[in-house]
Amino acid sequence: MAGTGITEGSVSPVFPTVREVLALDPVRRGAPRLVAGEAALDRPVRWVHVAEVPDIATLLGGGELVLTTGIGLPADDAGLRAFIGDLAQVGVSGLVVELGRRYPSEVPRVMAAAAERRGLPLVELRRATPFVRITEAVHALIVDAQLHELRATEEIHQRFTDLSVEGAGAAEVVRQAAELAGCPVVLENLSRQVLGYDPAGESAELLLDGWEQHSRRIRPTGRTAYDADSGWLVTTVGARGQDWGRLLLRWPAGGDLGAGRPVGSPPTRLTILVERAASTLALGRLIRRDAEGLERQLHRTLLTALLDHSRPVDEIALRARALGVTLDRRHLVGIMVRHRRDRTPGHPVPGEGGPAADGSGPPPATGSWPAPATPADPQAGPARLRDLAEAVGQALRETKLSGLTSPVDDQAVGVLLALPDAAAEERALTAFAAALRRRHPDQPVPPGGGSVIVAAGSGVGSLREVRRSLVEARQLAEAARRDRRDLPIFRLPHVGLAGLLHLLRDEPRLQTFVERELGALLTHDAHHPREQLLGTLRAYLEQGRNKSAGAAAAHLSRPAFYERLARIGRILAVDLDSVETCLSLHVALLALDAIRTP
Repeated sequence: MAGTGITEGSVSPVFPTVREVLALDPVRRGAPRLVAGEAALDRPVRWVHVAEVPDIATLLGGGELVLTTGIGLPADDAGLRAFIGDLAQVGVSGLVVELGRRYPSEVPRVMAAAAERRGLPLVELRRATPFVRITEAVHALIVDAQLHELRATEEIHQRFTDLSVEGAGAAEVVRQAAELAGCPVVLENLSRQVLGYDPAGESAELLLDGWEQHSRRIRPTGRTAYDADSGWLVTTVGARGQDWGRLLLRWPAGGDLGAGRPVGSPPTRLTILVERAASTLALGRLIRRDAEGLERQLHRTLLTALLDHSRPVDEIALRARALGVTLDRRHLVGIMVRHRRDRTPGHPVPGEGGPAADGSGPPPATGSWPAPATPADPQAGPARLRDLAEAVGQALRETKLSGLTSPVDDQAVGVLLALPDAAAEERALTAFAAALRRRHPDQPVPPGGGSVIVAAGSGVGSLREVRRSLVEARQLAEAARRDRRDLPIFRLPHVGLAGLLHLLRDEPRLQTFVERELGALLTHDAHHPREQLLGTLRAYLEQGRNKSAGAAAAHLSRPAFYERLARIGRILAVDLDSVETCLSLHVALLALDAIRTP
């Protein structure tokens, strides 16, 4: 989209600064001279107020530029000091004194000294100047800036409304947010992993280097807030009470506070921008578009509704019956079918070599939430998914099984089998898997496993319970990618604790558990990169709480190892001699490994 002028000046405040006011023509005609408070010239001017009485501070709210001729100011030094002190106390932006009526050639030295001591800009106007001209010019500047802010806000709302209607992916939402703001934008999950980013013309390497440790230092208060220490504006991303990430915007860009820009909170429009972008991302995650035939679209609509709880189950049963699939009073089994590989031959798969296998590769490129690997040919992935969906449909027809089937995301084809009773479950699954193998024979097979994974959830006896079976099957299919066994069907008993944690790694509640158990230690390590205590805790737990063996595994002397354990206990506020506590920490460590591993 063409620019709208939002980028330029996007880091400027709504209000002009004292420095900018002094550069206005009506002020320059008065031959202004700065007497004190040069360090505070970048304070914003919220309004201009003309005053000729000494107790004006009680009528001010802060941010005003006070204009005076001085005729009503105290004659004694103590009174002038008190006057300056009151103005500084209430937070005025500056004081402008016109010479001639009360002070012929300069303001009293005691006034200048008091203003310098309190950090209050004090300006002399050495020529007579109509204050109304200054007031009009400054107020026009403020109104113009506010009008610009309103126009920018309107453009933000329109831009993100269009993105929502178009069903834009996360990559496009993040890109548009960075373009509108003129600042780097990062989308991360609850474990501080980057899901998408746009550096806004800056270095992506510098932006994302050590991101997790950097992100853990950004601790704003509230759902949307600005962390002044780090310079990041942060908002939570989620919908329907389920938060799954954070959207962060760095302001000012690059931390450059030059060109007279003040250090303060970001403009209101940037807060609106990140919140609108976050809501668009949340909405996009709920919406799945399809370009298949009408019948397949209906199948997908019903499967998605079951997964998302977006339609009453009675309505789903009625619409499925109209498609010739009876779901009520049936034994229902959720199935997910997917390729073990996410890339075309010749492209590495996470966990099977390549720079990302050990987690040391670069973060994912700008894209949607946990983005699957992308084939070299943009059309290859959708084509493979269509072929797989067709093979699944043919396998159902060949085995004369009834159910709903459709792609449910970019990688998996979902199936909801409707069987006459529970006794038919194993026989039906075995027949379906065999027919699928015949219809979709293995391509180049990875060591120890076929190229197609079939995962089945636990059977249920009610349509109201079927989401559990479908979600279980989806998670099993994802976890099975790490399993080298060539099983015809993956079921829940095939997944151990590590596999269970892996298939739950995107679950916000698991990420919250990891943060609760290990967050303090991870934050400590982020602030002390040369002293990583997480490795010490891992060695202790992996050696069965044997301190001597743990010290040897960590290559530390026993006194040093014991001292580190004591520090870990203090940081986490736990007793590392407690079996239950250590079990919880060990599970959290395994979960952290699952979250960090693609």
